[in-house]
Amino acid sequence: MSGRWIEVADGVHARRYEELDLTVGLVVGAERCLVVDTRGDLEQGAELAAAVRELTPLPWSVVFTHAHFDHTWGTERFTPCAVWAHEGCRAELTEYAEDARGKWIAYYREQGKTETADAIARTTFVVPDHLFTDRTELDLGGRTAVLLHPGRAHTDHDVVVHVPDADVLFAGDIVENAEHGFSAFSFSAESDLTAWPDTLDTLLALKPRVIVPGHGDPVDADFVRYHRHGLHELIALKAGVGRGETTEVAAVAASRYPSDVTLAALGTP
Repeated sequence: MSGRWIEVADGVHARRYEELDLTVGLVVGAERCLVVDTRGDLEQGAELAAAVRELTPLPWSVVFTHAHFDHTWGTERFTPCAVWAHEGCRAELTEYAEDARGKWIAYYREQGKTETADAIARTTFVVPDHLFTDRTELDLGGRTAVLLHPGRAHTDHDVVVHVPDADVLFAGDIVENAEHGFSAFSFSAESDLTAWPDTLDTLLALKPRVIVPGHGDPVDADFVRYHRHGLHELIALKAGVGRGETTEVAAVAASRYPSDVTLAALGTP
């Protein structure tokens, strides 16, 4: 359950976990700190909260990069505090979290991870109480964290956290550093494949030195550019299949990504 901290800049940390290859974050100012995502259940959230306290005693706020369980369900161990998110994230958690709870309990029981399943069953969902639509800034004391909705990509309510003075960007699941860049879990019915490259362009325009993905180790801008080109290729392959100019089998063969990743991308709306 334990993770490890990576200091990506002075007072800016990523915390890595073997479970789901998850990456969360911490931005420390002179007066306050900001926790970027909270893991997937109350026990995982408690571990993260204790780990944050090993680095700083400052009062914290939380920001969700998106509503998915592994990024939001550990929040009760941080409350009471301000919880920031895109307005669409609140709607997603309110409407679908309880249904998702059953899915993930069943998943972890099938994996033989009964402790995680039981922790999810005991978890209280926390919905964000500080909402924004496009952009907002948080003063952490001598340091600003910019919360930005850069466009549709992994979901319709993705949020990134830019720390301008450190040239660090927490990208959530807009960026994933899996074995082949994206994984099959990157793409779902909530994803917008066509809009995703433009969203990555918005991230690149911020000129970050370090980009912290929602899963995997931190990356640089060249990594993001490479997979932006990959998305353009996937979009073209999907369009070709849609027009009947090629088949899924041929598209998989032509893709730079493994078959499961390519098929997941082809299956997006």
